[in-house]
Amino acid sequence: MKAPKLPSALDMPSIPLKQPSAEMPVFPPIVIPPSNLKAPAGVKLEEEEENTETQTEQPTLRVPVVKIDLPLPTAEVVATATYAAVAAVATTTLATPFFNKIKKQVQKFLQKKVDTWKENRQKKKTKDSLES
Repeated sequence: MKAPKLPSALDMPSIPLKQPSAEMPVFPPIVIPPSNLKAPAGVKLEEEEENTETQTEQPTLRVPVVKIDLPLPTAEVVATATYAAVAAVATTTLATPFFNKIKKQVQKFLQKKVDTWKENRQKKKTKDSLES
């Protein structure tokens, strides 16, 4: 048995691929002045007006891993939120039985109306069928 004659492979030109390149973003540096910075001699500074009201600093929580200060609510905010939550739960707890009773009465009333409507409709159908 003779081996079949296969056609020769096509000559395919190679495609040159360039290595990808990208421009890296460049951000301007942020200059933070030192905490002990003083005005040079002979320069008059504008004095800040002090508030006569006492300002309380908002408490913060330091997250150690990411080094972020999270602001915590003040005591006044927590107290107000607590009062609101307690009032909402108490109102819901006390009002639920009242509304359930009203709901049952309304359902009974509506069911009676639907039943009488169905009865009247059925009577009308039987009356019409007897007449014809």
